[in-house]
Amino acid sequence: VAAQNCRKRKLNAILNLEEDVCNLQTQKESLKKEHSQHSRSISRMKQKLNNLYRDIFSRLRDDEGRPVNPCQYVIHCSSEGSVFIIPKHSVKSEQKQDNEKE
Repeated sequence: VAAQNCRKRKLNAILNLEEDVCNLQTQKESLKKEHSQHSRSISRMKQKLNNLYRDIFSRLRDDEGRPVNPCQYVIHCSSEGSVFIIPKHSVKSEQKQDNEKE
């Protein structure tokens, strides 16, 4: 009887583990789909941001009416909602200062 009970517990444990594996596989597939959807969403947002960036720079002009070169400037948005066009070299020096502070 003890051996029979032991076998029964062992079979129940195996069945529970098989059920857990099945549930985890289902969860894994669900997470893969969710990850894929998020990746696509991020790609779309990056594309929209790129388009917006190009559109903004296509409309910008310097003091002499020449187009602003997007290779030399970056768009900076402050936490208050202000938007600035900053030369890239000053952004790099600010990043170096921030890294040194850390």
